[in-house]
Formats: sequence, structure tokens, C-alpha cells
Amino acid sequence: MTQEEILKHAFKAMDNAYAPYSNYHVGACVACKDGSYFYGANIENASYGATNCGERSAVFAAYSNGYRKNDIEALAIVTDGGRVGAPCGVCRQVLSELLNQDTPIILSNGKEVIVKTIAELLPMQFNAEDLA
Repeated sequence: MTQEEILKHAFKAMDNAYAPYSNYHVGACVACKDGSYFYGANIENASYGATNCGERSAVFAAYSNGYRKNDIEALAIVTDGGRVGAPCGVCRQVLSELLNQDTPIILSNGKEVIVKTIAELLPMQFNAEDLA
């Protein structure tokens, strides 16, 4: 998997976004080590709390198909916004549990690319150790 390949898949996923309220489209793609790809797009709802973000949709799709964090090579998240978008707080919390801390998260708006890890995006994470 190259960065260009996963971004191409994420932009393809963005075509499936349902964003009638914000008009802000997000596409995401999980690339797995075995060559599998899982897509996600943001799906809005009139009651905003019921909206699901693209990155969670993609990661949930991978998990729903039996993949786990050690199977995931990278996650790409793309938007059609004027600047590179980053995961919201809820997504950061979910990704902190469902991705390895060093999994590359590739962010792009088609003009710029930024690569981070969840450890960089969410320092001092709340996790299972806090519940012990």
C-alpha cells in the first residue's frame, strides 16, 4: 500500500458521504496488512448526535469483518474542506482504542497531506488501563 493508493480509496469513499446539513464531506479508508481495504464516509442525521463520522465508519467496517488493530496498516481521512481536516474528539477516542498507537493516520484535503499517529493526535488518552 502506498500513500497515494490509500488516499485514492479514501477520496472514492468520500463520494458516498451523506452530508445534507453541513455540506462537509469526509471519506476514509482503512488499509489492512493483507491488502484489504475498508471504506467509510460521514453519514449525517438531523439530530446531529446520531451522525457517524467517516473514519469511525471505516474502522468499524474493518472490525465488523473480523480485523483488529494489529491487522491495520494505515488509515486515510480526506475532506473537501479548505484545510486538512482532523478527527473530532469522539473519533480520536475511538481510534485510540481500535488502532495501534503508531498506525499512520494520513489526512488530506486534496491539496495538502499530513501524517500523524493517534498518539500524536490524542495525548494522555483515556483507555482500558484507566478502568483497571
